[in-house]
Amino acid sequence: MATKVIMPKQGLQMKKGTIRKWLKKEGETVKAEEPLFEIETDKLNIEITSPDSGTLLKITRQEGEVVPITQIIGVIGEAGEDISDLLAEAEKEASKSTSEAPKDKKKTAKEEKTPEVPAEPAAPKRQPGEKVYITPRAKTRAQEAEVDYETITGSSPQGWIVERDILAIAEKSRQDHRSTPVAAKMAREKGISLAAITGTGENGRVTKEDVEKYLASGQATGAMRARTTELIPFEGMRQVIADRMMESLQTSAQLSHRIKVDMSEVIRLREMFKEDGQKISVNDILVKVVSKALMENPMVNASLTEEGILTHQYVNMGIAVAVENGLIVPVIKDADLLTLQEINAAGKELVEKAKTNNLDTEDYTGGTFTISNLGMFDIDDFTAIINPPESAILAVGKTEKTPVVREDEIVIRPMMTLSLTYDHRVIDGAPAAQFLQRVKKMLQNPYLLL
Repeated sequence: MATKVIMPKQGLQMKKGTIRKWLKKEGETVKAEEPLFEIETDKLNIEITSPDSGTLLKITRQEGEVVPITQIIGVIGEAGEDISDLLAEAEKEASKSTSEAPKDKKKTAKEEKTPEVPAEPAAPKRQPGEKVYITPRAKTRAQEAEVDYETITGSSPQGWIVERDILAIAEKSRQDHRSTPVAAKMAREKGISLAAITGTGENGRVTKEDVEKYLASGQATGAMRARTTELIPFEGMRQVIADRMMESLQTSAQLSHRIKVDMSEVIRLREMFKEDGQKISVNDILVKVVSKALMENPMVNASLTEEGILTHQYVNMGIAVAVENGLIVPVIKDADLLTLQEINAAGKELVEKAKTNNLDTEDYTGGTFTISNLGMFDIDDFTAIINPPESAILAVGKTEKTPVVREDEIVIRPMMTLSLTYDHRVIDGAPAAQFLQRVKKMLQNPYLLL
C-alpha cells in the first residue's frame, strides 16, 4: 500500500513550510528514515526523513513551493502501484491552497505569445503595498528584460500580469533607448546605462560597436554604470518573522520600562572566574539573574491563553540569536535550576546549533521569557517586541563607562541599560518595575548567585 509523504509540522507555531530541495528523484528507491527532502520553516531549515521504504513514485509539490502542514507532497510505494486516489487527493489539496488567488493564474502559451500594448485592465488599479500577481512566465520575462513588474497593472480580467504586459514594456524600453538587441544585451551584462553611450547607428541607434568603443575608452567607471535593484522574495523565515511580530504588536498591549545598572561587580565576578580558568559571559550571568528574578515575580514569566493567564513554575529562557536569514530564539530549559557553568555550556551549544542550522524542534519551543542582547553591536538601548505567547522580553544594551553621581561625587562606572517590554494585559507597571529593580540589585551584587 502506498504511503503519503506530507509537509510535517515542526513546532506548535508552524502552519506551512517551503520545500527547499528533494534529495531523491521520482523513480528512485528510498529506505525508511533515509533523508528524503529539505524544508524551510519560520525557524530554520530541516532535513526530513522518509516515512517508509519503497520507490518515490510521485513528487506532487516542487522545490520552492510553500505548502500547508499535513498536505501531500509526494507518494512512496511499489513500482507500478496504482496511486490515482492519492494523486487526486494531492491535487485537491493543492487547488484548495491556491483558491484565494486570482482564477486566471494559468494562461495558455497562445494567450501570451503576441507582444502588444496592454489593454485597459478590467481589474481595479493595484494599491501601494498590495500583493502583486504575476504568471511564472511573465516573471521570467521580466527578469530577463530587467522590467520592474511591481509598477505594472496586469491586463488580465482579474488583474494578473501576463507575458504580453512584460513584452510590451520591454519593447517600449528598447525603442526609447534606441539600441540594437545585441548592444542592449551587452550593456546589460556589463552593467552599463545605454543613456551614457552616443549611438552611431541609424538615427542615432546604439550598436554593438558603440558599446565596445565605450568599454575600451575606460569611461565605464562605477559612477557611470547603471544602478540596478534586486527583488528579495518576502517569504520563508522573513515572512513568518514579519507576521509574528505584527501579530504580537497588534494583539497585545506592549509598553516598556528602562533601568540603568552599574556592572562593576559583574565585571569583577567574570575576572574571578577567568582567573580560575572559567569563561563566563555577561549573558550567562544575565540568564542566571533574570531566571531567579522571574521565579520571584511569576507574572512576568506568565503567558496569556484563551482560558486565562498561565503561570509557569519553571523558567525556559529564550536567547535571541541572529542567523543568516533572520532571527531564531533557542531555549535554555529549566534555566532557574542551572549553575552558571551549566548555563554557559547550554547556551554555547544552542547558539552553535542555531548558526549551523542544526536546531531540533525542542531546542526552540517552550520558552517562557526571552533575552535579546545587542550590546555587542554597540547599541546603547532598544525596545524589543514580545515573542508570543510569552508576556515579556528583556532588551540588553552595551556596557559603557559613564560618569555618574555617587554620594555627591562624579565617578566613572561601567553602565548598562536594560529595557523590559511587557504585555500590560498580563503585567501591571508596578510589578514590571519591581522585577527590573530585582534584576538590577542582583547584577550589582552578583555574589548572591554563588
